[in-house]
Amino acid sequence: MSHSILGLDIGGTKCSVVLGKIENGSLRIVAKKSFPTEVSKGFTYYMHTIQQHIDAILHESDLIPKEIAACGISCGGPLDSRKGIIMSPPNLPGWDSIPIVEIIEKQYGIKTGVQNDANACALAEWKYGAGKGYSNIIFLTFGTGMGAGLILNGKLYVGANDMAGEVGHIRLERFGPVGYGKAGSFEGFCSGGGIARLACTKVYEKMQNGEKVSFCPTPENLPEISARTVADAAFEGDELAREIYRISGHYLGKALAVLIDVLNPELIILGSIYRRAQPLIEPSMNEVIRQETVSHAREACRIVPAGLGESIGDYAALSVASCRLECMP
Repeated sequence: MSHSILGLDIGGTKCSVVLGKIENGSLRIVAKKSFPTEVSKGFTYYMHTIQQHIDAILHESDLIPKEIAACGISCGGPLDSRKGIIMSPPNLPGWDSIPIVEIIEKQYGIKTGVQNDANACALAEWKYGAGKGYSNIIFLTFGTGMGAGLILNGKLYVGANDMAGEVGHIRLERFGPVGYGKAGSFEGFCSGGGIARLACTKVYEKMQNGEKVSFCPTPENLPEISARTVADAAFEGDELAREIYRISGHYLGKALAVLIDVLNPELIILGSIYRRAQPLIEPSMNEVIRQETVSHAREACRIVPAGLGESIGDYAALSVASCRLECMP
């Protein structure tokens, strides 16, 4: 049996509408439309744009809403997956207590579910990516921010009120780059923004000592520093850039050691930055994990990059739809 499903990947910089088909337990992406997020224009405008793209993708695929088995939404939290409400995500200003599931179900008559992006990515990697066949998985976004999706004993774990997995808020040092509103946090050391802030501090120290930095020639270039520019310089051999990623890897190892000891996962899947910069991060990460973890828990756990690559956002939204379909009576 095959089913057509829809996915909405809602982010702070872009949104995608994805049409997928489930056949014999596998998922295939059939069509996709993406567009930039225009949060300054408000939720009403943005939601209208989403619906326009849903209508277009259905029309171009010669489908009507009743032929869509389920719709899944992946969106940054906080949100209430049980009530289907998006609650003031920091990257979507003005999206306050939005009943997104009710809106889609009323407009299209399609059964719909919503999960935060980390949970949705965990589902995607578990069902269709690197985590297929495992029962105890931690997925870490390691992108713009740092969040976790938890698959425990073969089920998605969301906690008492959908706040499970907010690992980016864990403080690893009293002082350090700010992430998730907290200096020295896991997200501060291990996220795109955190690595950029750490790099700016290190570069400015070098400049104050009269030293040159290859990836930031002048103080005016400091705002242009990103995790990607630092990684590019590190791969080209810049020692400061390599040190910045060693530091990030060190703190990644500290946080993973705690997660390994507490949750005893079989697999930790790291997204985005880790997948692109694994050789820069892995040595210092592994050194700390070896020092800090209980050996039996460490030996039971593998750490791997995300298997779905750049398509993970598409599969994440569709995986929420797939789970919504499985829950139907």
